[in-house]
Amino acid sequence: MAKLYFRYSAMNAGKSTALLQVAHNYEEQGQQVQLYTAAIDHRYGLGKVTSRLGPQREADIFDGTYNFLTEAKQVNCVLVDEAQFLSAVQVQQLHQLAHVRGVPVICYGLRSDFLGEPFVGSSYLLTLADDIEELKNICTCGKKATMNIRVDADGKRLKSGAQIDIGGNERYHHVCGRCFYAD
Repeated sequence: MAKLYFRYSAMNAGKSTALLQVAHNYEEQGQQVQLYTAAIDHRYGLGKVTSRLGPQREADIFDGTYNFLTEAKQVNCVLVDEAQFLSAVQVQQLHQLAHVRGVPVICYGLRSDFLGEPFVGSSYLLTLADDIEELKNICTCGKKATMNIRVDADGKRLKSGAQIDIGGNERYHHVCGRCFYAD
């Protein structure tokens, strides 16, 4: 029976690397996968799932209007990177793909933003996913990193701003709860 999976973590825990490994494993068994990433995230080029370790693959893109029920191809597995940017309706569509069409859907993304606020896509994935797994990461203090913070060009923490401001290690750091609340 197919399921909707949500694999979440703080920044820089290997979500995209894990997605690329799953794609490789399916394809090595002669099965077809469809990769998606958010149109809003073009750090490494539009329509690319990229690991900070280097591997990269082309992917279809989704934006707020993309309909997974009408656009998804007939494949053995759907893999979604940057799943925090999904809309509520899109998460429901992915849930339906898994349960009605029998296609496993594995989503990778952040649980919360730099202020500790949930992303819409992540909230719905936490509600509808049949299987939820946290990918672990370590804070600089040695504790498990569960949060993200945004920093400015001088490395100073920002405590206000738009929820979405695409950036990598130069803009975001992963931290534990204690470091998240430290000033």
